[in-house]
Amino acid sequence: MKKWLKQFATEDWIIVFAGAVMLALAVIFPDVMPEMPKSLRSGHDWLSAGYMFLFVLVLTYATSALLKRPLKWILPSLAVIFSLTLAAQLIASIPVVKEYGFESVFFAVILGLLVSNVFKVPRWLGSAVQSEFYIKIGIICLGSTILFGDVMKSGAYGLAQSLVVVFTVWYFAFWLGRRMKIDPEMGTMVSSAVSICGVSAAIATCGVIKGDNRKLSYVISLVLIIAIPMMYLLPWLANVMGLSEEVAGAWLGGTIDTTGAVAASGTLVGETAAKTAVIVKSSQNVLLGVAAFIISLMWTYQGKGGVEKPTAGVIWDRFPKFVVGFILASLVFSFCMDADLAKQAGAVTKGFQNTLFSVAFVCIGLETRFSEIFSKENRVPLKVFLVAQGFNIVVTLLVAWLMFGVVKPLLG
Repeated sequence: MKKWLKQFATEDWIIVFAGAVMLALAVIFPDVMPEMPKSLRSGHDWLSAGYMFLFVLVLTYATSALLKRPLKWILPSLAVIFSLTLAAQLIASIPVVKEYGFESVFFAVILGLLVSNVFKVPRWLGSAVQSEFYIKIGIICLGSTILFGDVMKSGAYGLAQSLVVVFTVWYFAFWLGRRMKIDPEMGTMVSSAVSICGVSAAIATCGVIKGDNRKLSYVISLVLIIAIPMMYLLPWLANVMGLSEEVAGAWLGGTIDTTGAVAASGTLVGETAAKTAVIVKSSQNVLLGVAAFIISLMWTYQGKGGVEKPTAGVIWDRFPKFVVGFILASLVFSFCMDADLAKQAGAVTKGFQNTLFSVAFVCIGLETRFSEIFSKENRVPLKVFLVAQGFNIVVTLLVAWLMFGVVKPLLG
């Protein structure tokens, strides 16, 4: 019994409990929960930013205390990280920048990269540099915004597209990684990032395989850097090829790896394209839990040398618990709550998700150096990522055209 209870004191479960508390607060007190301001022009904006900082600070202190981590430098460390997060938010809110669709998370990772590559990051700043921790809680919040009713009502074709694309692209990327002799950890994370839903999938996969955090930071940096040119190149190509808005949106939603970038690039094509792109991206997010389960089966079997069949206990031990939180959040908000209440609370949790992701991406930037991204050691994984992403773009275009350009019009 003690051994069974002991598992709930691990980081994985503490993250799930922290996420559950955040979701509960959003449901019970939606009107008083803090939100990140879009600008800092008024005293009220600064006050909102201060409340959000205190919220993240309490969250970090409480979970760090439960995990028995040092608390001494968390306050100044998080103050610097949060200041960079606010700076990213302010840059993203500039009208010219906003017009081009750049979101705050891109500037968050860029500011972190600038600090880490121009200056030497002091040791005390590392106290609150916990990118995985913030992203995992953000993913649990993401689950509350994915309502199965909405996805199934308007996204059956998107779900069908996602099933075909995710498994085809994942297998190709993994096969390519093995052919080009990158290590299995890196290959598995790259395959998931390219095929499923970018950063969230990479984090989930790293949790399943208990991967190296440095490799994870590298893959996440690649996802964010490559997504920037794709945001503008793909809508331009969609217009050049004369694709319908639905086909173009399905293509963008299936290839671009962050939800905000998907919405922004879809808007460049049209309103219908933006809506379809978000539906397809949501469908891929739904598959995150399924993919994590399949990867846990595969990795457990490989871990046993291919001799023994994986037991339920070993699979459960490997399965990332924050993905359980993601699935439960989606189920509860979809089937156990009034639709209006779920959407109202979801708007609050989406604000938490965006803030935590921005904080996490600042941390990723602080942990990453350009010399590592373009080092000789990482050139082969970079080639695998680029080739796999190219394959993803072509395959997704074909499947999107088939589903939204042929099958949907045929079936009405």
